[in-house]
Amino acid sequence: MSLSDTGKRRFICRIICVILLQSVLFTGARAELGLSDALQMALEADPAVSASRFRAVALQEQSVADGQLPDPRLTLGVFNVPLDDLSMKKEGSSQLRTGIKQAFPRGQTLRYRKHRTEWLSKAEQARTRLTEQQITRDVRETYLELYYQEQAAEIIEQNRDLFQQLVDITRAHYASGRVSQQDVLQAQLELSRLDDRATQISAQADVQRAKLTRWIGSAGWQPIAKTFPALPEPAPKAELRAALARHPAVASASAQVEADQQMVKAAREQYKPGFDVGLEYRKRFGNEADGGDRPDMMAAMVTMDLPLFTGKRQDKRLVASQQQTEAAMQVREQRLREMQRLLESDYARWQRLGEQQTLYREHLLREASENSEAALTSYQNGINEFNTLMRARITELDVRLQDIRIRVDRSKAQARLLFLEADGEAQ
Repeated sequence: MSLSDTGKRRFICRIICVILLQSVLFTGARAELGLSDALQMALEADPAVSASRFRAVALQEQSVADGQLPDPRLTLGVFNVPLDDLSMKKEGSSQLRTGIKQAFPRGQTLRYRKHRTEWLSKAEQARTRLTEQQITRDVRETYLELYYQEQAAEIIEQNRDLFQQLVDITRAHYASGRVSQQDVLQAQLELSRLDDRATQISAQADVQRAKLTRWIGSAGWQPIAKTFPALPEPAPKAELRAALARHPAVASASAQVEADQQMVKAAREQYKPGFDVGLEYRKRFGNEADGGDRPDMMAAMVTMDLPLFTGKRQDKRLVASQQQTEAAMQVREQRLREMQRLLESDYARWQRLGEQQTLYREHLLREASENSEAALTSYQNGINEFNTLMRARITELDVRLQDIRIRVDRSKAQARLLFLEADGEAQ
């Protein structure tokens, strides 16, 4: 093999290695599951969203059919056939009749039925958007809760080393006679309690991952990103309140009201007569008395309904449709009130947690850390007892956990506000 061939072979091998390395790096980068990735997978694969879309399309197609006249009817028959020989030419009245009939429903019934189905399709479209936004809200909350469990486990693991050091220190001091055996036992007890908290946190993390698999399958068991999940800022409270009337949950109820109102209009049309129009050709057989052919005949007919007795039919249907419309209006009002209640509670919670978050960031985290360090120094110098040191360490741990808990809870309230806002991300 020539030198040039060897160089080419090496060059090709280097290219292959670079491609493989990039592939490995790309796979590793994609191994972490971000919130946006989880949302995208959930919305693309959720069967509830797909089913709702199919129902909306089905209703839209059905509305076209609901606005059409009934199919015309074809009639064909023989009349006045003698039974003795079944001859069509023996009797002058024997006929072969063929015709067509078309029914015209009462008033504008078809128009209102079509409009009703169109509004039902719009209601289903709104429910599709509502399902998407509910999934977005639920995935956000589940992911945030999983993030808390993961961060809490990391904080517990970091503090376990500190608590293990406390156990070692107390054992050394006990060996030198500086502390009692109770201090050693208490230090070991707190370490065991910390391990128990770590086990509980791991169990809760598994629960949240199992919830994620409901939307994204096995991807829910991937490692999640270390950065805190960022959410869009919600709109001001006044804008959120004004937008509630356009929320898909209310929009679907409004569309249902419109659909029921179309049925009220259709019920009023039932007081009008309906018509059947027919045209018939009559073939005559045999000859006239003078030997000539009998002429064929034609008949045109109109059949009309007579809605004279409406007390137990039209009146009842009208009242029923009106009551159904009233019920739909009450459902819409109930949904709007419920969403207003959620807005008030979630917005207040979001604001208060924001105040707590600021307090922890500016004061409590620093103060808890300083108190813990001071307690350790005092204990090592023989100034404080072991209980004081342990309380300081546990307080610092609780403050750190509470800090991440507040941040996550505030973001969960923010996710619920974005659901009320219908921020469009799910669409």
